[in-house]
Amino acid sequence: MEGLRAVRDLSFAAIIVVNCSFTVAAQAATNSSAQLTGKAAMGDWTSDAPGVRRKITIQDLPPPSSNVSAVNRARVIDRPADVQPRVPPGFKINLYAGGFRDPRFLLAAPNGDIFVVESRVNQIRVLRDTKKSGTADTREIFTERNLNKPFGIAFYPPGNDPEFLYVANTDGVIRFPYRNGDLKARGPAQQLAAHLSPGGLLRGGGHWTRDIVFSPNGKRMYVSIGSRSNVSDKAVEENRARIFEFNPDGTGQKVYAWGIRNAVGIAFRPGTNELWMSTNERDEIGEDLPPDYISSVRPGGFYGWPWFYIGSHLDPRHKGKHPELAGEVIVPDVLVQAHSASLNLCFYTGDQFPPKYKGDIFAAFHGSWNRMKRTGYKVVRAPFDHSTGKARGEYEDFVTGFVTPEGKVWGRPVGITVAKDGSLLISEDGNGTIWRVSHGG
Repeated sequence: MEGLRAVRDLSFAAIIVVNCSFTVAAQAATNSSAQLTGKAAMGDWTSDAPGVRRKITIQDLPPPSSNVSAVNRARVIDRPADVQPRVPPGFKINLYAGGFRDPRFLLAAPNGDIFVVESRVNQIRVLRDTKKSGTADTREIFTERNLNKPFGIAFYPPGNDPEFLYVANTDGVIRFPYRNGDLKARGPAQQLAAHLSPGGLLRGGGHWTRDIVFSPNGKRMYVSIGSRSNVSDKAVEENRARIFEFNPDGTGQKVYAWGIRNAVGIAFRPGTNELWMSTNERDEIGEDLPPDYISSVRPGGFYGWPWFYIGSHLDPRHKGKHPELAGEVIVPDVLVQAHSASLNLCFYTGDQFPPKYKGDIFAAFHGSWNRMKRTGYKVVRAPFDHSTGKARGEYEDFVTGFVTPEGKVWGRPVGITVAKDGSLLISEDGNGTIWRVSHGG
């Protein structure tokens, strides 16, 4: 009995310690000047709280430490009944819709409908909030046809009257005829040019997600293709780890940027011709290497993979290779804690949030599986300096709480979009839910 009592007391003490970590982080978040830098910015989920800011610089990077990848997979639990995500003061969060199977990508239609891509079950749904209650009360299957692990979707042409919904399958790009308000695809899938057909340029295997966006003027289409491997430079990587540019019909292919291991999310910054990306970097060179990143994409730019990372840092597994490229590697705008698994991103274009959020980036972190101390499992904001128009190089916790105080994961954020009313919608594929963040009211 004494032994059982001791175990109980130790367990209780451990819970107190973990909860204290949350309290310290929450208290730090109340100080608007709180910023974690250097090694402190590379902690784990216990330091996460809305308002906590992190800034990682190229000078903070440790040396490569190991070629062995840690395995610490999240065994996702059901969301506890008394738990929901946490948001900054002045904001509130509510469950917008649930019961999905692998909800990955979100996109708001011009009329306010929300499109949800359920990738692994090859389905695209449409949600509608007809009562303006902040929850979806209409749910229809838009299409299940000709889908193969779909991820990114985009309306074309840009603007308020699109004619097509483009879908980036893992092995090609297709489009469906669309008009505002359609709850069902009004016609069969149309295949684009041959190299975007199955077996062409887009091929499955390895990183399977493909994102797709159009330039603001609608004249060019961009598709991101992740690597097949972790760090191979063999023939299997031909036409991988790149962002490609096309005409809207799929012709006119050219490489827009390369050396990008897996740009899961791409988006144009409003009011500009700047393409931005959210990127997963490589594994097996340490707990804190290399950072994932959020960055502008320079036309023709080289971002290092697989030979270099974050500037001219040489990957030790490729020692002596391509020294002529070392000085060409672009350092990303915002370095993100390694293994966070930054997935989709969006720019805040609404009017509901306070003015300081306008034009900033929100990004969904799916969370680590390859780090002994968990990181990620949250939504962050990457702010811009609105006087210079440049990213500040830091990021701030915005939605946290997808991990319980005991370290159990229930939510893994993936998709993110700005709704027509200015709220922010976030999908997580752990429990198959979509959450709505609003301000005021």
